Amino acid sequence: MKKNAKEAIVRAAISLFNSNGYSGTSVRDIANLARVNTATIAYYFNNKAGLLEYCFMHFFEQYIGKIEEAYLSIDRGAKECLKRIVSDLLHYQCENSQLASFVYREMSMDSQVVREIMSTYSLKEKYYLQKIFERGFEWQEFRPHSIPYLIIQLKGLLMMPFMNTQYMREVLYIFPNEPFFEQKYLKDLHAWIDKTLSFEGPMMKGAVIK
Repeated sequence: MKKNAKEAIVRAAISLFNSNGYSGTSVRDIANLARVNTATIAYYFNNKAGLLEYCFMHFFEQYIGKIEEAYLSIDRGAKECLKRIVSDLLHYQCENSQLASFVYREMSMDSQVVREIMSTYSLKEKYYLQKIFERGFEWQEFRPHSIPYLIIQLKGLLMMPFMNTQYMREVLYIFPNEPFFEQKYLKDLHAWIDKTLSFEGPMMKGAVIK
């Protein structure tokens, strides 16, 4: 069996799923691009659906792992914790822009795999973000606001560049896989946290707002 065949299959699948869509990609297409035979794909993933599930799991395991790791620093402040999460997730998505683009498009569909992701990883993400916002309110770092709406805003800011890569490139001439984009956009995300989400100026934990 070809050395690193599994990695080659995953790379080929991500590229083809992203450019042609899941339904527009065949197992033979993936095998040809990965330079393996279809039996090798069956050996590792059973079928195309198994490969799709692997791509989802691969993406969200690392995605949630970055949130969980950053959450360990919550006692240093909710704002700093959220900034670290935003920075880590943006970097992860930029490094894996094709995978992020494909996964986010597929997440808009109603399928068994998507429902499974929603019931596990999406709920974990909601739990951690909710805890951070609640701490930010308690410590008076963040302006009081509806947590679901804050999550909508934050998720929208993080996901949009990767959900609409064609629009980004062809209309705005912005390329999410380039280092310049990550540096510039991270400043904008931090500005949203500092100026929209947070109170003006630094505040001490437990300070009373008059």
